Amino acid sequence: MTDRTTPHPRVEDLLAQLTLPEKIGLLHQWQAAVPRLDLPGFRTGTEALHGVAWLGPATVFPQVIGLASSWNPDLVRAVGAAVGDEVRAKHHADPDRVGLNVWAPVVNPLRDPRWGRNEEGWSEDPRLTGRLATAYAHGLRGDHPERLRTAPTVKHFLGYNNETDRATTSSDLPPRVLHEYELPAFQAPIAAGAAVAAMASYNLVDGVPAHLSPLINAELRRWAPGEVLVVGDAGAVGNIAGVQGHLPDHVSGFAAALRAGIDSFTEDDTDRGPTAQRLTEALHRGLITVADVDRAVRRILTIRLRLGDLDPPHTDPYAATAPQVVDCPAHRELAREAARQSVVLLHNDGLLPLPPAPRVAVLGPLADVVYEDWYSGTLPYAVTTHQALAERLPQVSTHPGTDRIALRVAEAYVGCPHDADGGPLTVGGEPAWFDVFDWGRDTVALRAVGNGRHVGAHDDGTLVNDRPGPGGWVVRETFQFDPLPGGTVLLRHLATDRYVTVDADGRLRVDADGPQSATAFGIELVTDGAAEAAALAAAADVAVVALGNHPMVGGRETEDRVDLALPARQEAMLRAVHAANPRTVLVLTSSYPYAIGWARDHLPAVLWSAHGGQEHGTALAEVLLGDAEPGGRLTQTWYADVADLPDLLDYDVIGADATYLYYRGDPLFPFGHGLSYTRFEYSRLRLSTPMASVGEQVEVSVDVTNTGERAGEEVVQLYTRQRRSRVKQPLRQLRDFARVTLAPGERQTVTLRLRTAELAWWDAERGGPVVEDATHTVLVGRSATDIRQVGAVAVRGEPVEPRPRLHTASGAR
Repeated sequence: MTDRTTPHPRVEDLLAQLTLPEKIGLLHQWQAAVPRLDLPGFRTGTEALHGVAWLGPATVFPQVIGLASSWNPDLVRAVGAAVGDEVRAKHHADPDRVGLNVWAPVVNPLRDPRWGRNEEGWSEDPRLTGRLATAYAHGLRGDHPERLRTAPTVKHFLGYNNETDRATTSSDLPPRVLHEYELPAFQAPIAAGAAVAAMASYNLVDGVPAHLSPLINAELRRWAPGEVLVVGDAGAVGNIAGVQGHLPDHVSGFAAALRAGIDSFTEDDTDRGPTAQRLTEALHRGLITVADVDRAVRRILTIRLRLGDLDPPHTDPYAATAPQVVDCPAHRELAREAARQSVVLLHNDGLLPLPPAPRVAVLGPLADVVYEDWYSGTLPYAVTTHQALAERLPQVSTHPGTDRIALRVAEAYVGCPHDADGGPLTVGGEPAWFDVFDWGRDTVALRAVGNGRHVGAHDDGTLVNDRPGPGGWVVRETFQFDPLPGGTVLLRHLATDRYVTVDADGRLRVDADGPQSATAFGIELVTDGAAEAAALAAAADVAVVALGNHPMVGGRETEDRVDLALPARQEAMLRAVHAANPRTVLVLTSSYPYAIGWARDHLPAVLWSAHGGQEHGTALAEVLLGDAEPGGRLTQTWYADVADLPDLLDYDVIGADATYLYYRGDPLFPFGHGLSYTRFEYSRLRLSTPMASVGEQVEVSVDVTNTGERAGEEVVQLYTRQRRSRVKQPLRQLRDFARVTLAPGERQTVTLRLRTAELAWWDAERGGPVVEDATHTVLVGRSATDIRQVGAVAVRGEPVEPRPRLHTASGAR
């Protein structure tokens, strides 16, 4: 179906046969089967952000921010296709549990690096976000002219970049910010037909719940070549009359959401009953009509038709997708390549690549571990940095750099079982040792040395050492040491904000509401982690220090960061290692940027990667040893200090001078940054025309030469800046890019495209875009601030006439 104005006859026929209760049963995430019409059940919402999540082992690719760092749409599309195949395979094995409507990609521009879900997005640039997300969605949906492999869903519409009070805060979007920054990232995959569904966001936009936004129909659906299914986020429609207090009761809230364009309600888990009851009551009250129900059901059935869900299985072009495709050899190699291309060389004074056969100490809390995040699949296997280097080099040592402690109450020590199953922590008996992992802002996790399991709290409050690590929707494995004047500490459990006590049986329990009734613990340092790591570094030729975040702690869905600092114990260990061996490489693995000014200024080399999935260690080892080029480039600005950022809830990127588009300071590392192991020279910039009219395309060509001694990969980036305007313009804006591979001495002409229509800004007074008659500086280089060639093009547009100044740069009066 390519014309959304022409209903499909099969959909209309089925719609005519459905009773009203049957139609209402289709408006929930878990759609009811209609046996009399041979209509099977259907569910929306298989998570597929960077692999199939929550459904057992599946190929785990790098986090989205890592995939984006490849600046490689072809690679991203291939990853999307692999994930789509694995969804299909799991659907064939369990069609009731695994739906073909996938909730990916996330296209919210990464406006602020403190956002807890930074790892899920592609870039702070909306058009780069749109281009890469479109590639991923194309891969997910497949290339069949009629049938969808899966039905990709862009999320979260709209203005969603904060977890703090996310259901009750309003993202206030001035007209220019809305049309120039927020909407383009959603428009690209929808307009291309790559994504066929969208999810509304938890927040309010300009004071209106996003699930009631008029922009759903006025903008989102206007772009699409076909029907767009709009789904609610989990529990979000219930928020309208709940925590948002926008309407008086749930019947009114559900009715308003349906009228606003929400087609599928993600409420009450698998229980369709409350949604059906509320919508039925809304019909009785006259708040909605049968036509409103039909409109939503028509969209649902249209997507199901395109998925082949209404046809016999033998007509399915994807029927041959077998279970063996999950984590197959081709997908493993693709995961390796994606991880390789996502590694960014932030800083290098010549230490990298490492010389042949060095003695290496691999140190730090991320040295010998690969983490899953909330939207990861279950790792089928994992290659750590230490493992990968140990397989390649004759002498490799390792240490997590964590302090090892014992806990005591008065003179009695805390103990725990040493067997694999673990058990309750108790006072008395044999002392236990615990490794202390610092995940930032005094948040620590305790791992029992005896069995390698983390300490967490059962629902009844008992502390046990039976956890693989911090995880789950509510993380029950993190604590904070609150110091007391006498040198002891209180152990505060962060998930419950309660304190640990010792009960009458000697068991440690989380059951004290305040410090007055908490137990004081003494901490004895068994091993100084920083000193142990420094000793190994001193005995090695090179120290590789693996630091970063735990993706389930301190910056994730439901929790924003408040600063950009490395965890204090991690930075202290890094400094101790560097003091012991100046030949120290920082390998930073994180879901977001850190303010690592000390490392940049003092270390000879710094690498960054997002959490890279099952082949993370392989990719890092190959880059460290020079077998692979560090091909990644940053897709968001790395700031030197949190003071460089506006308030987290200030969505006016224009007025706040936010993102690389408007930021006037000196970033720690700029947008587009990433070094190479070779050198590139740019020359002979030329434009296909010195003057163009609106709607025309200008070809921008530049010669790029590899002047180094080894092959290398370069991302050639095209920016523009409008020289004269009646409104505030970006300092620079990405227009196009190309990734090229060049042999030593090879020169290649790279041609980039500048579309003059994209030079428009949104005129709030006219309610439309305008391209002014102006000259634009053309900038070609290696990043937003490393410009190698400069030119200009004059664009014939509307005259730049003096007009009454707007009260804000963003277009609001």
